[in-house]
Amino acid sequence: MAGSESASGGVKRGFKARIAYWRSWRSRHPRVAQAVWWTVTALSLALVLTALLMPNRIGALHSNRFTRLPGEAILGAAMLLALRRRPRMVVAALGGVLLGALTVLNLLDMGFVEYLGRDFNLVLDWGLLDDAQSYVADSMGGATAVAAAVGLVLLIGLLFAVMALATIRVSNLMMRDPQRATRATLLAATVWVTCSVVGLQNAGVPVASYRTADALVNKARQVRQTLKDEAAFGKEARTDAFGATPADQLVPDLRGKDVIFTFIESYGRSAIEDPVMAPGVDQTLATSTEALTKAGFHAKSGWLTSATFGGSSWLGHSSTLSGLWVDNQQRYRTVMASDHLSLTKAFQKTGAWDTVGIMPGVQKGWPEQEYYGLDTVYNAFKLGYQGPKFSWSTMPDQYALEAFQRLEHGRTDRTKPLMSEIILTSSHQPWAPIPKMVGWDDLGDGSIFDGIQKAGKKASDVIADSAESKVEYGKSIEYSVTALTQWMERYGTDDTVLVFLGDHQPITRVSGNNASRDVPISIVAKDPKVLDKIASWNWTDGLKPAKNAPVWKMNLFRDRFLTAYGSTPHPSNG
Repeated sequence: MAGSESASGGVKRGFKARIAYWRSWRSRHPRVAQAVWWTVTALSLALVLTALLMPNRIGALHSNRFTRLPGEAILGAAMLLALRRRPRMVVAALGGVLLGALTVLNLLDMGFVEYLGRDFNLVLDWGLLDDAQSYVADSMGGATAVAAAVGLVLLIGLLFAVMALATIRVSNLMMRDPQRATRATLLAATVWVTCSVVGLQNAGVPVASYRTADALVNKARQVRQTLKDEAAFGKEARTDAFGATPADQLVPDLRGKDVIFTFIESYGRSAIEDPVMAPGVDQTLATSTEALTKAGFHAKSGWLTSATFGGSSWLGHSSTLSGLWVDNQQRYRTVMASDHLSLTKAFQKTGAWDTVGIMPGVQKGWPEQEYYGLDTVYNAFKLGYQGPKFSWSTMPDQYALEAFQRLEHGRTDRTKPLMSEIILTSSHQPWAPIPKMVGWDDLGDGSIFDGIQKAGKKASDVIADSAESKVEYGKSIEYSVTALTQWMERYGTDDTVLVFLGDHQPITRVSGNNASRDVPISIVAKDPKVLDKIASWNWTDGLKPAKNAPVWKMNLFRDRFLTAYGSTPHPSNG
């Protein structure tokens, strides 16, 4: 006990000694100490004002955004001036933490807009941060992902601490001369009201700012809307136009056909229309259309508006196949737990098809298999691949398609036709390194890709470079389309029906700030009756949809497809 008291006393004496040393240093070097004090104070003021005025869009980070007068600062100053010392310190520290949290939310909004085309959702999106770390680990390595996560946590903690110290320092500055601070606050309030009334602007931006209050109101509104949407969407998911359709009345016009639904990662409208990517992609589509035609196949193409942008591919998959607009994680969970009929499960329900999923991007348990009605699913570890990963993509699309042929499509012992869902991943960001086509007979276990992967570009050289990302993204789409259409030429039969589409547009850095959410969709078949069934859709002949081809929301595809191929609606109201 005595030893503990002695140690405690030693700590106190050491702390007092350091304070005494600092005070003596200030007295010995008054000018330097004063310069340090004013510098730290100015930085504190700048930090607080920056947090209050920071926009939540990268494109809005201009100087005129930070030369405004924040009304929240005036209200905060008035509150602090009215408080006694202890509550004032507490309120100042809490205000600093709040500004730190707001800064983090602004940065999250910037990142989400850049990658997913929308703001960060306070209710739904925390789980996506874990997915983001997994993406970094798959693309850049586990050590990089761990270092980035630890560094990010430390930076956020430091931001909160520094912001709290900054607001405390500003409050202490005001209390050095409360009367002058009160007059300055009243003057600032008068100026703010005047600027607001007359609508004074600086380069098109109002001088009188209430950015922080507006941001908090918007986030609160977003939370309320999200919670309200959960209940409304749950009711919507229980209603299904084809939910009670008997098995023998589902897709009767496709009986005997091998039907393949294929999603190409990030295959968006920008790939076909952007001046950087379009020349190569359009040439690939033209060449592939010609090659398919020579092999006896024909195609029609249109546009779908995706429920997601830049990422969260599963939202695009589920919107297309469920017939519901699944644009957030809560809706996705609701659909996956529902009995709402998916397009793929409709084939299973008939009992006339074997159903298979080829999922090279799945590397863990995938309970969604039941919702999609897939009898068998081949994940990344069940396709026999022994070659290298290509950044996030576990294997080249060409190999995944050849494995599909070997394991399922090419089987001669099958007694039923096959319905397949295939997810192709080679065009997944960061688009480096990109596989190259090899001889189909040379694929083997995938080891042939070792040299191609080593010779390819590094993800770190592409991921942050917009111009380079555009070029490499275009090449990745060319590769994926080529692999798929060559597979169709090589293995497609008179009874093969291929439906392929993109799940979403690429991220903003590639597609642009004002890009649509449209993705191409094509149906390819040799039997002319298959395409005759969709003649009324007015889609474009070939693999490239015309600029003015019809555009539907993704969730409309299921019902239109089922109807076109003879399905009879029998609504259910779960």
